[in-house]
Amino acid sequence: MPIIVNLDVMLAKRKMRSKELAEIIGITTANLSVLKSGKAKAIRFTTLEAICKALECQPSDILEYQQD
Repeated sequence: MPIIVNLDVMLAKRKMRSKELAEIIGITTANLSVLKSGKAKAIRFTTLEAICKALECQPSDILEYQQD
């Protein structure tokens, strides 16, 4: 898939665990895991906004387009 999810990178940079982020943004750890693994088919803008706010980053820090 040409969209790469760099959520693990941002979590490491912010020294935050997935469970903590899931609690802050109000989603389950299972749903966050699906997103982190790149298996999610979609992400709501409200979820993306909450992630960016919690990690103090931009959407481009989390999502990357890579041509096949």
